[in-house]
Amino acid sequence: MASTPRQSRPPTTTRREVLAAGLGSLLLPAVAAAQAAPKLPAKPTAPPTAKPTSRGDAMLTRPIPSTGEALPVIGLGTWQTFDVGNTPAERGPLAEVLRRFLASGARLIDSSPMYGRAEAVTGDVLETLGELKTPFLASKVWTTGKAEGLSQLRASIQKMGHGRMDLMQVHNLVDWRTQLPMLREWKAQGRIRYVGVTHYSRSAFDDLERFIREEKLDFVQLPYSLAQRDAEARLLPAAAEHGVAVLVMQPFATGSLFQRVRGRAVPEWAAEFDCTTWAQFFLKFILGHPAVHCPLPATSNPDHVADNLRAGFGRLPDEKQRARMARVLEG
Repeated sequence: MASTPRQSRPPTTTRREVLAAGLGSLLLPAVAAAQAAPKLPAKPTAPPTAKPTSRGDAMLTRPIPSTGEALPVIGLGTWQTFDVGNTPAERGPLAEVLRRFLASGARLIDSSPMYGRAEAVTGDVLETLGELKTPFLASKVWTTGKAEGLSQLRASIQKMGHGRMDLMQVHNLVDWRTQLPMLREWKAQGRIRYVGVTHYSRSAFDDLERFIREEKLDFVQLPYSLAQRDAEARLLPAAAEHGVAVLVMQPFATGSLFQRVRGRAVPEWAAEFDCTTWAQFFLKFILGHPAVHCPLPATSNPDHVADNLRAGFGRLPDEKQRARMARVLEG
């Protein structure tokens, strides 16, 4: 059975060192606007078209190709960060992370049964916040056999969504011949809304490309970052060609990107696409590719999630600017 190796978190001290001062104040206008807005329905009947404002006062969105539903461009991963116990000290920061995340206009939260208690913790904290219906919830099936797959699927929906789920994915393509048809059955019955597949390994990219081209998926989740650009060669073009939404895992290359720029200032020209911190720099590089819909940075730090969220506002780099961004690491 394929499984994702445990990933080390980005060093907290490194992230703190590269955070720009006063980031929280930058998020306040978006937070206030989102808190005043009505709650989004779990199943919008007329998905809005992505129309970010020129001033950058609303999070950017991209349409899910299979439906046109507008998806905010910054998501939230839960690997390691939400696998915690029941104490206030452990869950308090996560409640603030989710509060800021949803108040900004972001929606997609991604988890898996593989992530320990992350699904249940996510669901419990969302219930405490009164936000069970607002997020776009995504989880995965990570087992073999139909009976086990059905059991895991039901458990995920109950733990994380308290009865609902937007997207279910076959995690690392484990037993996909059994699990993918099962997920499609549930989608046809209206019990989930979207179906996808994931894999963390470059060695699986040929398989992912075949799935994109042949399996009529709604979503694919893959690793992509300024440090690992392999997906640009074939996967991202294939997803754009076949109308598959792209979710990005490991957008910070499991924290190594922060280590590579430690002690360096963000280039002044990053202001051309409304970027003030390295986290925004790395995320805006990803979002500058038109085939990408939503990177999924994971964090349990409220200040870090606020920093990440700012990457979803304002201008994005064009192709020429992205090439210049890549040279920053090369240099």
